[in-house]
Amino acid sequence: MTNVGADDSSLDLNLKLSVHGDGFQASPQASPEGGPEGGGSGWLRGIFVPLVTPFDRDGTRVDAAALERLGHEVLDDGAAGIVALGTTAEAGALDAAERREVADVCARVCADRGVPLVVGIGANDTRKAAQELAALTDAASGPALGAAPDAALGVAPTAALVTVPSFTRPSEAGVVAHFAALAAHSPVPLVIYHIPYRTGRALSAETLRELALLLGVAGVKHAVGGVDADTVALLGDPAAVGGGGFAVMAGDDLYVSPMLALGASGGVLASAHLATAAFAALADRWERGDAAGARALGHRLARLSAALFAEPNPVVLKGVLAAQGRIPHATVRLPLLPAAPENVTAALRALDDVDRGLGEAEAAA
Repeated sequence: MTNVGADDSSLDLNLKLSVHGDGFQASPQASPEGGPEGGGSGWLRGIFVPLVTPFDRDGTRVDAAALERLGHEVLDDGAAGIVALGTTAEAGALDAAERREVADVCARVCADRGVPLVVGIGANDTRKAAQELAALTDAASGPALGAAPDAALGVAPTAALVTVPSFTRPSEAGVVAHFAALAAHSPVPLVIYHIPYRTGRALSAETLRELALLLGVAGVKHAVGGVDADTVALLGDPAAVGGGGFAVMAGDDLYVSPMLALGASGGVLASAHLATAAFAALADRWERGDAAGARALGHRLARLSAALFAEPNPVVLKGVLAAQGRIPHATVRLPLLPAAPENVTAALRALDDVDRGLGEAEAAA
């Protein structure tokens, strides 16, 4: 998703990759720079909001001012951090300059507020993903691993959100090899984006445990379209999560409450643009053991998320944000189409229900 503008000849990755009869080797293994030592994930908890990319009316320009306001708003309302250039940002529809602009705006917001920034990376081959990661560097130390100077972000992100390779559909062992190679050389820790209904590659709990052991991997955004047996097995293994320094973040908005109940560290949730405080309260209630309060709030938030995902993300979300006056226009880029008005109305009603539920809970407290 982030473009570095460097070709193979100009980028010395020092990536010694080989496949032998006894399996994959990535050397040398090193602690990532620019992030928590060894990729430790104590910072990766709570609700992170993957920001939309506001456009002007005809969709030809990124509205950087609206993006910056939106970033501050969700942080004001209790978000623990921001994700730039995720799926919700329509990152695949942005050109290189726009991706840089979006990442820089989010980096300024997070630096100003002292909160974590995670930047999305999307590539289905290891070399390209390594090139994109090489651009994520602290300006003070210069471009990482030989990346072009004009490609580096002004402020190093806390971590990179990296998708499981799509289309090529490597074996699960190939996925582990991919992330081992990236983690060994990335300037920042990695958060694995596991979303099999987009990538075509499901991962077992055993493979996720293996990924959790990699130095430089901070956690996983777990978005498998539900809560399945592998989800339960992973979250039920204290050696792999929690005390092991590997964070499991809910990535399916509809299922964040059951994921938190099972022990997830938090969530990366597009729906949390709206009712941010309610999503933050949900995470807090589960952490405090207030199951009854969390369950009631979780049902209301699930109805909101279902309404927002009635059409492909983020079209309904943008419609609601525009109706609220938080972004000037609900514009999306093709192949996405604007949301049907009735779906925006339904989402606004669901949001009112969440607000009403919070008010009732506060009155009863």
